Amino acid sequence: MAKPIMARATAVWLVDNTTLTFKQIADFVEMHELEVQGIADGDVAVGVKGFDPIANNQLEAVEITKGEADPLHKLKLKFNPSAVGEEKRRGPRYTPLSKRQDRPASILWLVKFHPELSDAQISKLIGTTKPTIQAIRERTHWNIANITPIDPVALGLCKQSELDLAVQKAAAKKAAEGTVMSDDERRKLVSTEQSLDMPAEPKIPSAIEGLEAFSLNDPKDDSEDSGDDNEYLDADSFFNLPGDDGDEQPDV
Repeated sequence: MAKPIMARATAVWLVDNTTLTFKQIADFVEMHELEVQGIADGDVAVGVKGFDPIANNQLEAVEITKGEADPLHKLKLKFNPSAVGEEKRRGPRYTPLSKRQDRPASILWLVKFHPELSDAQISKLIGTTKPTIQAIRERTHWNIANITPIDPVALGLCKQSELDLAVQKAAAKKAAEGTVMSDDERRKLVSTEQSLDMPAEPKIPSAIEGLEAFSLNDPKDDSEDSGDDNEYLDADSFFNLPGDDGDEQPDV
């Protein structure tokens, strides 16, 4: 079912002017039932003026009558031929003014951690321009020294599902081109859920390989040539000074 315009204001009107259940209103405006309950309690949408869906040709009055009589009845959005195709977004993503200053940080994060993404994919994800992406890729951006990479999902510029989908498309494109990828690149090209399910891959630096089984307190780790366990030296023996064990101090 398509979402009505001004969904929150429509929910406010339905809460104030009908006896529909919170579930019915939530399903119609595509909101959470608890959010609709918050509207009724006065905790959500404070100051929002109700939007009449009947007067604005979004809902038939008979639908409300049926819904009030039957709590299981689902409201049907009135068909509007002029709105067909309007749900498809055209052009770059709209970014609120309060978040536009965060776009360079998100671009730098995507360029650093997902270099396989194309400029077009990054532009679609966070609603920026290709010249800006290119400037950050080439580190010619005027403020590049002060930009810190930040996950665009954490900044609210895109959803995690959208980022995962873009990464999966990039992975499929690389696979079709036959590009050889390293293990780190393969880990980057999977979704968040798949990456979290992958087993850990502990790596031991080559300089200390074999030392993980050695123990200072275990005399069995000593060389096989030594048959006397008394020859094993512990750490305390290195700090025994003359006189600690009752030895006489040498005459000065």
